[in-house]
Amino acid sequence: MSIPTRIQNSVEAYLSNDDSPDISNPIHSTEFAAQFGFAGALVGGVTVWGWATDTILEALGESWLENGWAEFSFRQPTFPGDLLLIDAILDEGGAENIWNITFTNQHNVTCVVGKVGLGQAEWYLNLEKPSLNNVVEPVKIPLVLDNADIGGDWTPMRVIFDSDLAVDTASIKQHSENSIFYGPDALAHPAWTAGWAEQLLRHNFLVPSSMHTKSQVQHLKKINVDSIVTGGARLIDAYEQKAHHFANFDVLLQDEAMNDIAQLRHWTIFKIATPEEREKVEMASPANS
Repeated sequence: MSIPTRIQNSVEAYLSNDDSPDISNPIHSTEFAAQFGFAGALVGGVTVWGWATDTILEALGESWLENGWAEFSFRQPTFPGDLLLIDAILDEGGAENIWNITFTNQHNVTCVVGKVGLGQAEWYLNLEKPSLNNVVEPVKIPLVLDNADIGGDWTPMRVIFDSDLAVDTASIKQHSENSIFYGPDALAHPAWTAGWAEQLLRHNFLVPSSMHTKSQVQHLKKINVDSIVTGGARLIDAYEQKAHHFANFDVLLQDEAMNDIAQLRHWTIFKIATPEEREKVEMASPANS
């Protein structure tokens, strides 16, 4: 039996939230996204990447959830109704069992690019471990470039991954039919793990809206239903690029026995530039002078 070197799946994009500007991140609503020049509500990055899960598990097996990694970035927004081809191709010229993944929409535009593999990623040892002590309710303040505490740890958060959360992620948000994410022995969907970064951002700061742009995720242990998960973050960098304000931070997740579950490095725009602000920067660039 030949081993596949290419796996393809497809999905019609959908919102996993109400299309309302009153949600926690209103860039995922039509009305708010229009203010920033977008043609529709942006589908959340974690939701979009989560649609690759069945493809990844077909390529690497369930062990990827406890000893595997992923890195992915968003090249173009995904809107509800987009028809996405998820294409995984084995990297036969590189390291063993690494798969390159792309999401291409109906206009032949590449929206997402990524890689996945088993074991520890090359970048894993570069990830920093924040403190997970002092799990209290933080006093939230706005995150701005002037007050960004580079190298500082954020207040950690603790969550019980119960059956309601398992169903909410796997069924309502991901529309997954994979049985491993349901029932008394349910595992956490990897979209839930990746989603911790934006949750911690909002746990600590008053952020009007944000756009997830890139992630690195190292899975270290399966997350079983009824696990108590504690997560914290450390700010690696904050900077301005093309009028957007970015935060780059590392996340550590542990279970109740203080075993590391996952580590992430996350990039997000925490202040989205308006079309006017972007145009001003473009006009000031050397290419236009």
